[in-house]
Amino acid sequence: MSTLSSPEVASDPPEASDSSGKLDRGVLAVAMVVVLGAVMSILDVTVVNVAISHLTSEFKSPLSTIQWVATGYTLALATVIPLTGWASARFGTKRLYMISIALFVIGSALAGMAWSAESLIAFRVLQGLGGGMIMPAGMTILTQAAGPKRVGQVMSIVGVPMLLGPICGPILGGYLVDDVSWRWIFFINLPIGLVALFLAARILKRDTPRPGERLDVLGVLLLSPGLAALIYGLAKGAQNSDFGATDVLITTIAGAVLVVLFAVRALTAANPLIDLRLLKRRSVAAAAGTMVLFMCAFMGAMLLLPLYYQVVRQESALAAGLLLAPQGIGAMVTMPVGGKLTDRIGPGRVVLIGLVVVVASVAGFTSLLHADTSYWSLGAVLFVMGLGMGLTMMPTMAAAIQTLVHDEVPRASTMLNIIQQVSASIGTALMSVLLANNLTDKLGAGSGGGLSSAQKIPPALMHKIAGPMADAFQSTYWWAVGLLALAFLPALLMPRHRPDPTSSTDSPAAMTMH
Repeated sequence: MSTLSSPEVASDPPEASDSSGKLDRGVLAVAMVVVLGAVMSILDVTVVNVAISHLTSEFKSPLSTIQWVATGYTLALATVIPLTGWASARFGTKRLYMISIALFVIGSALAGMAWSAESLIAFRVLQGLGGGMIMPAGMTILTQAAGPKRVGQVMSIVGVPMLLGPICGPILGGYLVDDVSWRWIFFINLPIGLVALFLAARILKRDTPRPGERLDVLGVLLLSPGLAALIYGLAKGAQNSDFGATDVLITTIAGAVLVVLFAVRALTAANPLIDLRLLKRRSVAAAAGTMVLFMCAFMGAMLLLPLYYQVVRQESALAAGLLLAPQGIGAMVTMPVGGKLTDRIGPGRVVLIGLVVVVASVAGFTSLLHADTSYWSLGAVLFVMGLGMGLTMMPTMAAAIQTLVHDEVPRASTMLNIIQQVSASIGTALMSVLLANNLTDKLGAGSGGGLSSAQKIPPALMHKIAGPMADAFQSTYWWAVGLLALAFLPALLMPRHRPDPTSSTDSPAAMTMH
């Protein structure tokens, strides 16, 4: 059995070290490296979001400018993620992972030293260029090291940073901004990134690049700007609660057209940037369909409760972050269990159970959200929602990956990360607009209505309209329930059996990390 410090850890075929299907020390060491990088990149998003308001006064810039600190990072992610599959083959997965972390760390250091809003935005884009490839490259490394019989377990490990980000981000960001310095929301990445680089150099097996694979230049020119334009249009429309604005319409439609053109070309190209032909496999298509609906509904729903705490209950961003903690605790309880069950009985059964739990808990908010609802009651529902999330998100990812051969994993990881990004953007934009419309209906068009108007209401007047505002949040949750219910349709097509170890990523030939 390999030791933690061995540079050859990732090269041992998992089945050779542990035929029982449990994760051995070698795979756990690889998982530690991947989680460090993923935690850093995901946590950074939520930490920075908390500081946006503070940065407007720090740099004496309008919110419309400072908002690009977050938007620029997101657009950089969308631009670079499609290149991950090709870059994995061209440079090797280990090298790509380390380059990505290094770019992120350099961008973090420069962002912490920013002297103006414009310089901060530029350095955030550099961060995003590195951060966009950390997660898909890390997933590829981990799934190839573990093999299909243990994909469920390793996916539950990868899910940890996805849970910690939304929970710890607002808490850490609020503390650093209020009690230390806004610069430390970026400097905090330096020690984490340097440790991740050191461990990656020591633990991950060096793989051999395959430079013979040509870059799909036309695919890059279609997909990268297409994703960036689509996500920007959705974010801009949601921010202003107006998708009819000319600039929003043009940007969103142009992005959608470019993405569609890429999809048409990818189905016929000999060596496409993203191999959409993987969707011809039932397990991959079912997982992708489930992920689209789940991410739209779940990420949209997760936008609502923090806003409820801050707008209706007048809590601070830090307090709202603490009140969301039960969800992460619930997910951490079931995620390891869900991973083991996925490897034992197949992801189909696990995901269906998780969806039932998530739908039931989200439906609870349609009747539970009032102006004076007990925080204990809301925390209990959030905990149950987390239990369902732990049985849904990562088993869905495992369903797509566990049937693939070695060379297909980077492409699939990239495709799934793109699906996550776009679906989350669509979900948050959709729920923002629905909430704004419901607030207008409940408060009356003459009152200004909408989310931005609601956020500016003086605390002294809030008690008079808190009830109707809470009703608006309740009504919006029904849309999330509907989308989650639709997710049952593709989930029913997921495999309900354990993976065949002889047909996928842990065959002796496939598991060699070149």
